[in-house]
Amino acid sequence: MPSHAIPSPLLRARPPAPSAAAAAATGRRAPSRVVAALGGGGPAGRGMEHQQQLAGDGSRSPVKEKPLVSTIGKSTNILWHNCPIGQSERQNLLGQKGCVIWITGLSGSGKSTLACALSRELHCSGHLTYVLDGDNLRHGLNRDLSFKAEDRAENIRRVGEVAKLFADAGIICIASLISPYRRDRDACRVLLPESRFIEVFMDLPLEICEARDPKGLYKLARSGKIKGFTGIDDPYESPVNSEIVIKMVHGECPSPKAMAQHVLCYLEENGYLQA
Repeated sequence: MPSHAIPSPLLRARPPAPSAAAAAATGRRAPSRVVAALGGGGPAGRGMEHQQQLAGDGSRSPVKEKPLVSTIGKSTNILWHNCPIGQSERQNLLGQKGCVIWITGLSGSGKSTLACALSRELHCSGHLTYVLDGDNLRHGLNRDLSFKAEDRAENIRRVGEVAKLFADAGIICIASLISPYRRDRDACRVLLPESRFIEVFMDLPLEICEARDPKGLYKLARSGKIKGFTGIDDPYESPVNSEIVIKMVHGECPSPKAMAQHVLCYLEENGYLQA
């Protein structure tokens, strides 16, 4: 009896797919050919095996550049990651330009008063703001810093970096700090290119600020109970190139609303209130 070889299941031919006409006659759909595209979609019959061959061929694999890492300060092997959504996209979403309004002046000069009044005016006109108040920040972010010169410098550096992030987010950031040293304020200005740093100098006389003394600090400084108090036994270096200067008018201090309007006019004239 002649013997017949049983074909291996792996070599067994596939049954031909029914034609469209035959499928229509039987009411069944003709199967469609599906080709899986692997690694760029090679021709049929050159699937995973072909990809494995390419992967094993070192001469054909693309050369990957090593990521460029940096050393910044005490941080080593760090890499800057870019995001496809940048400052311009966020500004278009908010309808404004991100910037930092840095209000500087003696204690009692009205920095916090102006910051809150300005934030309220901008909010009411549909603009997103955030206030970074010096005392508020020392409740958390800067709670580990004293009022010594080196700690004051670090205080301003940290606030400058945070303010830079707010501006990059498209937010109008209002920073309100004594920030007595010119070099520290200038260092913050350098962080924000394209005139995004707007310095507001509260140019009020020391006697006016001391007469107000809202926290009673001038009295303590005069009695020697506080050391290193700005304006008494620690210097305040007045700005020399502020974008905005707030002064007394005819011997009277301007109202919070008037001060806020002064800054608002500057923002409008320089295009910060539109994307």
